[in-house]
Amino acid sequence: MNDEQTPDLRVSARELHDAGLCVLPVKADGTKAPDVRSWTPYKVNRSTPEEHDDWFGDGRRTGIGVVTGAVSGNVELIEFEGRAIEEGLLDEVTELAENSGLGELWKAVTTGWADRSPSGGVHFKVIVKGRPAAGNRKLASRPAREDEYTDQERQRLRERPNSKIVRVLAETRGEGGFVVVAPSHGPTHPSGKPYVRMSGGPSTMTVVEPEDLDAIYALCQAHDAMPDDEKAKTAPRPRRELPAGHVRPGDDFENKTDWPQIIGDEFDPIFTRGRTTYWRRKDKPQGISATTGHASDRDRLYVFTTSTAFESETPYDKFAAHTLLTEGSITSDAFKRAAAALRLKGFGSEPPRERLRSVPRQAGHFTDGSSAVDPDSVPDEHETSDAGPDLRVVAPARPELDITNEADAIDGLLDIMRADQLPDLYKRSSGPCWVYEDDQGNPLVKQLGTDNLRAYLGDHVTTYQVVKDPLTEGTKEVRELFMPKTCGTILGRKDWPLLPLRGIVTSPVVRPDGSLVQAPGYDRGTGLYMHPRVPLRRLQPQVSKEAVERAKDIVLDQMLADFPFVANSDRAQYLGALLSPIVRHYVPGPTPLVVITGTSQASGKTLLKDVFGRLYGLAETPWAENDAELRKAITAKMWDCGDPVIAMDNLPNGHIIKSPILSSLVTSATWSDRLLGSTSSVTMPNDRLWVLTGNNLRTGGDNGRRTLWVRLDPDCPNPDQRDNFTVGDLRAWLADNASTVVAALVTMVRGWLADGAKTINTRMGDYSSWASVIAGILGYLQVPGWLADRGEASTALDDEAQEWAAFLTDWHQKIGTDPVTTKALLGLKDTVPQLHNGDLPSGKQLGHWLKARQGRYFEDLKVVLVYDSHLKQNTWRVEQHVDKGTGRAER
Repeated sequence: MNDEQTPDLRVSARELHDAGLCVLPVKADGTKAPDVRSWTPYKVNRSTPEEHDDWFGDGRRTGIGVVTGAVSGNVELIEFEGRAIEEGLLDEVTELAENSGLGELWKAVTTGWADRSPSGGVHFKVIVKGRPAAGNRKLASRPAREDEYTDQERQRLRERPNSKIVRVLAETRGEGGFVVVAPSHGPTHPSGKPYVRMSGGPSTMTVVEPEDLDAIYALCQAHDAMPDDEKAKTAPRPRRELPAGHVRPGDDFENKTDWPQIIGDEFDPIFTRGRTTYWRRKDKPQGISATTGHASDRDRLYVFTTSTAFESETPYDKFAAHTLLTEGSITSDAFKRAAAALRLKGFGSEPPRERLRSVPRQAGHFTDGSSAVDPDSVPDEHETSDAGPDLRVVAPARPELDITNEADAIDGLLDIMRADQLPDLYKRSSGPCWVYEDDQGNPLVKQLGTDNLRAYLGDHVTTYQVVKDPLTEGTKEVRELFMPKTCGTILGRKDWPLLPLRGIVTSPVVRPDGSLVQAPGYDRGTGLYMHPRVPLRRLQPQVSKEAVERAKDIVLDQMLADFPFVANSDRAQYLGALLSPIVRHYVPGPTPLVVITGTSQASGKTLLKDVFGRLYGLAETPWAENDAELRKAITAKMWDCGDPVIAMDNLPNGHIIKSPILSSLVTSATWSDRLLGSTSSVTMPNDRLWVLTGNNLRTGGDNGRRTLWVRLDPDCPNPDQRDNFTVGDLRAWLADNASTVVAALVTMVRGWLADGAKTINTRMGDYSSWASVIAGILGYLQVPGWLADRGEASTALDDEAQEWAAFLTDWHQKIGTDPVTTKALLGLKDTVPQLHNGDLPSGKQLGHWLKARQGRYFEDLKVVLVYDSHLKQNTWRVEQHVDKGTGRAER
């Protein structure tokens, strides 16, 4: 555009200012926003000619606009979008204006001052006289067509399928609004095209009265394709099908009555265009007041004016409109009265007979999970599970239950339980429970109380009561939840016909019969619920030697390659612990306490603990200060969490693990305790692997022989500076390869099972069965060292054993094998066991200690009680173990 063609915006600004308008420059970036630091002050105070000179004097500006509202003399803008012009909306509004007696007014508005925007839209500006300018409002819109969707709108629909995507057709700008006007051009609009004045100008704007402007707005609103949703109060009755042959009075009235019969005393029809009829209030000389037939889904009355009995901009169906006009209100009672009056006039059918809906007893057989493995639990070998199970799957056919009578409701619910129609609801010793996930995806077990059971049944059973239907004078089913007292009665039973939940597993596990649980969800053969911690890899039908060697490489030569195990036994013992969750339900009995200890910080003990978490899931609880708190922590974790491994990390440096609670825990197949905050006691399977970590840990009492040691020694000054690991950052490597590692561990066990599941007899007290199985697996894998240093390590890491071995050795060397009193033994001051404060015990205290340890070997020496009948007192002697084969002492 040359200089002669370029508009002089300073001249335009003068014209607009002289007409009393507040003028602002427009940004040249296509946003159509005012190009000032803040235009809020200009909503109150008009810009000045001096500012216009500053903004437009150099001729470089391309856009000019006007602030609407009071600051510009009460200017309002009526805007028709370009799409509205293309779709003929302006022509339809013009036709409606002519037919409603508003033709002259509409012509004055459209010729007073009109601009065309570059997108094809049309702007009409008017001055409102007699009231403040209104705010911005949408007059007419329609749903967007699919071919109009933007990428952002398509994404929004993917995320929220029920979202409404709307295209505005006509709207206003009033108080606080801003509009770009001609002759704006260039980059002011995204298209680069100019705004064009179609007719008139600022000085010829039409001045309209408030009621005339409302009439103009009503013309536009009559073409709104997205009226407000029908309000509940205008159509309160439920849209429920009646029995065949029955019809409600209101529905019958709607089908048989025309609108003039209903609203003829309030409105006059003006004309009909297509399906839509336009109406005018009786005392109104021109314009439109309402429409009928405009909505596409149902014939409704939609009123624009506020001067009638109807609420403005609210849809009414025929029965609702009739009720309001005859009863004076829209309430439930008003609808009942109107329906009753219509029934007397012959509308509707006779009310249906009252029939209680019955629910037949459900056929089905309850299984307690002790039967043979359910074939449905075996996965298709061609399928792969990429995630954990959906713990809240809704049953395909949701059962229905009439709970009008409480006794029948209880019987019906037990039948539904017996028919196995309640997904993810199980039982354990203390009652029904469900399995769910926490925010980190860890499986948890929730024991149900009254409120929990009520909420669960609300989700999974359609319960209802049969009540009188006031609309039909018949009966209807009303959705109701179980009463809390009914749920309490159910929970008060001693047994429930539900599948038993015997544990949570997070990886494939071996059943007692040697088969593999590998399908997520409930396994009927074992009562276990599998919730994989990582996506499960598809397992090949047969296990090859190459697959086993590859599995060993992944676990031993990659994941564990750089840990500074003290000896082969420590590596073998960690691998045995790592395999334990997979074989735990194959081997009856408990497993020992796994203690991972290092000589210094950053030795890798916490990382070894975290491996359990990445592969199987790990629950952690702090090390308790005393046995009472330790018992509470153990019970809380075992009761709620489903993780197969529970850890107590970073015990104090050099701590001596000497706890009778831990001794009891790791030697019992079940754990019983009172729940915190409850008077009830619970018993649960002790099927967890317990892991403790810390630096230079030691054991005392009975804990030493119940411990599986995993020792680490980096043997360097700054172990945290070590680098060049085989897999780099192990945590990052596990994030990418956890599924592969789990598959490798399962492959090791499957290879051993396929090879005959041979065990190697290994004596380890209460853990002999478990130790023999692990020994067999490691023997099959040719991993050396399993429990090879157990005696040496146990003694070296057991303070009490070392102390008493030294005492008995000194006793044997200095006193020999003759019986002596505790007084004589106290003479061995350098080696006699001491009190916690370092003092020597009294003779009576030492006697109690000797009684507690009589018959127990410390290395090859033991204490023997000899009662002196002459002195009437206990004496003691030390005895050395003799090899029965050679007849000689062991040392």
